[in-house]
Amino acid sequence: MSTVAVQEAGQYGARSGEHPAACAGCAHCGRAGHREAVAAFLARRDQLAAGHGVPAAVAHSPVAARQWVSDELAQSARAVTDRGREAGAAWLARVRLGGLASVWGTVLALLLGQALTAAGTGWTPARTAALCTALVLAALLSGAAHLHRARGGLLAPLVGEDNRLSTTRAVAAAWLLFLVYTLLFLALRSPGASAFAPARGAGLLAVFALVAAVTVTSRLVVSARITARRLQKVRADRPRAADLFCDDSGRADLADVQYLLVSAAVLILAGTRLTAAPTGLPELPWSLVLLLAVSAAWRLAATCTEGVRPTIHAVVRSREAGDLDAPIRTGDDIEIRGYGFVPPGAGTPEPLTRLVVRIGTVHAHVPLVPVPGGFANPTDTALTVPLPADVEPGRVEVSVVTAAGIESNRVTIDVLD
Repeated sequence: MSTVAVQEAGQYGARSGEHPAACAGCAHCGRAGHREAVAAFLARRDQLAAGHGVPAAVAHSPVAARQWVSDELAQSARAVTDRGREAGAAWLARVRLGGLASVWGTVLALLLGQALTAAGTGWTPARTAALCTALVLAALLSGAAHLHRARGGLLAPLVGEDNRLSTTRAVAAAWLLFLVYTLLFLALRSPGASAFAPARGAGLLAVFALVAAVTVTSRLVVSARITARRLQKVRADRPRAADLFCDDSGRADLADVQYLLVSAAVLILAGTRLTAAPTGLPELPWSLVLLLAVSAAWRLAATCTEGVRPTIHAVVRSREAGDLDAPIRTGDDIEIRGYGFVPPGAGTPEPLTRLVVRIGTVHAHVPLVPVPGGFANPTDTALTVPLPADVEPGRVEVSVVTAAGIESNRVTIDVLD
């Protein structure tokens, strides 16, 4: 990228908080504005990492220059986040309309499929019951989408408190939808009591009870671990399909993947058996129920053990090349070593700007130190922060407050005058 393009991108990033009122809620403008703001931020970061664009008034002081660069990047990161919220709101509106289109498109596809297959075999009461059930479910889902229209319509019940799609909620919703469809279909197809015999559908009911229990238990476990400060959750800008099989940092999660695959396989089998014998609740082998129980237990165990609490191992004086070994004094840089300082999902610039080190009674924001392609500070295992002048000499306690609002353990250091 040329120098002129970099300068223009930096100027755009400084103005990226502006957005024409006429484009409010516009999906295209929201996506385009967010992409441009991200590109401007990346260009500005790489420009500052190369040492260009720092004002001459602060360039003579490494500490002042570093603070100015950090503040500049923090301001640009907040602009990117604002654009991301606008794009996310427009995305939710598209998802709501897309969900409704998918529901009614499925009803239309079912109607066409039934009409085509009935050409040779004739119309049957089962076909009528299937279409009526689909229409009733589509109407119910449309009403639910209208109630949650501000949160993405049908997507809203699947989104957790951290604004990510929940794997356990998605699986439970799929089984609930199948169970409701099955019961409505049988009620219209064969209203006799024999169609609802518990002995025939014991496996299906056991599976539904299992996935429902996993969903509720998983939510309670996550809430308890957050309250106990053993799990850090950073809110996402918007839900994504990848949330179903990835962790908060975007890496594939084996527990989620296997739970989705096993649940989908058993659900497809149940749907196939209902299609083959539409006279009663589909029978599921208890071996498959046991397999799903093992899969659910794996998923629940992963929920109980995920996440780490920020922990400080040591605080040392940061030493530049050529410096003499010395104790920590006011104005020195200190390096905090440990782990869990950047929780999953907090690796983007805006959450990094919320990282704070508490030194005695002073709260010092960790400066962003850019390098080409990323940041040298902060990292998940080490933070470097200048010791503020307001810190009194003596023994002071140091702790880290992450972007998730969780405070680490406290370590005492000696500060000399």
